[in-house]
Amino acid sequence: MTPLSLLMHRDIESISPRASVREAAEKMRTKKVGALLVREWGKDVGVISESDFVRKIIALGKDPNATQVVEIMNYPLISIDIDQNAQDANDLMAEKRIRHLFVTQKGEVVGILSVRDLVLFFKNRL
Repeated sequence: MTPLSLLMHRDIESISPRASVREAAEKMRTKKVGALLVREWGKDVGVISESDFVRKIIALGKDPNATQVVEIMNYPLISIDIDQNAQDANDLMAEKRIRHLFVTQKGEVVGILSVRDLVLFFKNRL
């Protein structure tokens, strides 16, 4: 099975938990990513994704300028070891009902994998 190191993206965008949700949305638009790693004092503390904006801001009528990332981020961070494979990642994402999975090596985040990455991988295997 294909190792995660070949499927993941190594360029991981991050944001402070104290940033506004609007700042997070603008960064995601600018960087063309669907999720940001939330990092504070060099530690990975959570993740914020596009679906968080819809479910936790827009649907509830909250002000994205007045809401901090920490208020809507997901934690703890769900991750998978780089030595596992695409099927393992797919199973974990399905089990946890998540769309973005962080890849770790020796406990450090080294990449990110999205549902889209897995869909393309499995489609091209057929």
